[in-house]
Amino acid sequence: MKTLALNVALGLALFTAAGAALAEDAPHGDYADSAAGKKLIDRLYRDQDIPKATTRRLLNEAEYKPEIVAKMRKPAEKTLTWAEYRPIFVQRERARQGADYIDAHRELFEKAQAKYGVPAYMIAAILGVETRYGRYIGDDRVLDALATLAFDYPERSTYFTKELGEFITLCVGEELDCTHDVGSYAGAMGLGQFMPSSYAYYAVDGNGNGQRDLWHEPADIIDSIANYLAKNGWQRGQPIAQPAELADPEAIDDIHIDTRKPRYSWGELKAKGVRVADSPTTDTRVGLLEFTGPHGPEYWIAEHNFFVIMTYNTSPLYAMAVYQLGREIKAFTHPAVGS
Repeated sequence: MKTLALNVALGLALFTAAGAALAEDAPHGDYADSAAGKKLIDRLYRDQDIPKATTRRLLNEAEYKPEIVAKMRKPAEKTLTWAEYRPIFVQRERARQGADYIDAHRELFEKAQAKYGVPAYMIAAILGVETRYGRYIGDDRVLDALATLAFDYPERSTYFTKELGEFITLCVGEELDCTHDVGSYAGAMGLGQFMPSSYAYYAVDGNGNGQRDLWHEPADIIDSIANYLAKNGWQRGQPIAQPAELADPEAIDDIHIDTRKPRYSWGELKAKGVRVADSPTTDTRVGLLEFTGPHGPEYWIAEHNFFVIMTYNTSPLYAMAVYQLGREIKAFTHPAVGS
């Protein structure tokens, strides 16, 4: 019994010590002096040759924002139905603004469409959903958002620590305004809302001035979105999605709803009783989507390009909003870009 009591006491002591250490490294600010902050400082110095004083200064500048953590835990894509989500983004006025944005930068859109194979209306639709063509790019400092999520959001601290490192690297290498630039509560930046790693890998100097500016330069913004989709596998001239019906509503019980990639050939879905107005070829890879619309279930078949849109944001709601807004932008754009 004494041995058991001793072991329990020892275990409690170790648990308490571990908890205290954890609490000390959950600073809610003071990030430069946390164990994770010091590790990032050392890594950026070792891997990117960024002076330790530079990273330390930026981490000291970062402020803990508890409201950002609260928002991350309740994203709209996970709390709203399609009936609630769609009206937020797919609006007649937003589509008209997208057509106006294309008209204002028609030559840039034509060049991007020709080079990358991504339709102008889809590029504009992403801008429309993300920031309403720059009207709302977010009001959280990118530095605060990324530091808060890196050090005070344990669910995804590894991912956001990496993004914070990418952001600091961009700040040093491309002279971004690290202490003033604002973006989304998740740390996404510019009109296209690129995360720092996407900015580093996909952003394009569209106007050839030697800098990549996704806040102010339309050529950079338009080309960067097109480049992102192209590098993630966009297929020029191929379909995206279309409404579907089920010959027998109960057949849905035997069909896997796709949220990441096309699971079936069209021939397989057709054999399960799925019907569309414009049938793909039998061996075309497709996925079946199901949304809760205003009048009940909505079914769509999605082809490869739909899932490319989902590399931008993994929510099917997001990708469908982009697709449908894009179609409305296209209807407002006269003459159509590239025609």
